[in-house]
Formats: sequence, C-alpha cells, structure tokens
Amino acid sequence: MLNRTALIFRPAQPYIDWARSLPDTDEISPNIDGEQTVYLVEEIYDDDHLEDILKQIYSTIFEQELQGWYLDESLWPKKRTFSMFKEWFTIEYHTCIQDLMDAPL
Repeated sequence: MLNRTALIFRPAQPYIDWARSLPDTDEISPNIDGEQTVYLVEEIYDDDHLEDILKQIYSTIFEQELQGWYLDESLWPKKRTFSMFKEWFTIEYHTCIQDLMDAPL
C-alpha cells in the first residue's frame, strides 16, 4: 500500500463550456466520464486536509488540465482563482492505493 492519496479531477460544466468555445473544437469536447489524469499527493486524512492540499496545488493542476485540452495559453481563463478551480472540476480522492507491481516506483 502506498502512503499517498490519489486525486482525480473531472471537468465540470464551466470547463466543458470553455473547451467548446475554443477554435477548431466544434466536433469534440471533454468527457466527464473519459480517462482522467490521476495525481498522487501526500496522504489526506479528512476533507479539511484535502482543502489545504488543494489550496497549495490548485494553480499547477489547473494549468495542467487546461494544457491537456488546449495549448494556446492566450485562450486560457486569465484569473484562475481557487473558487473558480472548484467550480470547473469535480474532485475525487482515494486514500487506499495498492501497488501490485514488483518494480519500484
């Protein structure tokens, strides 16, 4: 078992609306049930601890998720606040992570 917490961010409606507004994306848009990036962070013990961790990393995750959809930073939202981040993503966290591989991480 790993001493980490897995965080999964799924796009919420504001993110989907932003993605659909971009040039050359008429036919495609993010899928809330599609494959998502999993981020490993320190062990999270409760919702308050999760909130503290998110405040520390939200800017990095926000940029990673925007870049994952569209590379032109000039079309990214300019003022990306923590409140906006929580509106743009549904966040799941999982504290029980089993590593079944023999190779080291």
